[in-house]
Amino acid sequence: MSWPYLAAKYLSTAAVIVLVSELAKRSDRLGALVASLPLVTLMVLIWLHLEHQAPERITLHAWYTFWYVLPTLPPFLLFPWLYQNLGFWLALGAFILLILGCFLIFAVVLRSFGLELL
Repeated sequence: MSWPYLAAKYLSTAAVIVLVSELAKRSDRLGALVASLPLVTLMVLIWLHLEHQAPERITLHAWYTFWYVLPTLPPFLLFPWLYQNLGFWLALGAFILLILGCFLIFAVVLRSFGLELL
């Protein structure tokens, strides 16, 4: 992979994060809306296609992304309460632990249905 291509990947990915954080400073709703879009996943699908990855690899990336996103959603409902009661850093730590816990529980439940996430 060439240096300019890799640099373009880094810069475009960083631009998405900067865009979302700048939008969030101006509008809670707009920042959250753009953050909730699967921009990173779309970019990865594009990069994989441009790098001539097998269609199966690209489609599996989208498939697993769906399953990995689901268990990360419930902790977002708890974060406002955590932040108000614990402060930012403790709430962030609890939020991360909740995401991990939800994911592990979800993975165990899905394993009983034949879907391996781990």
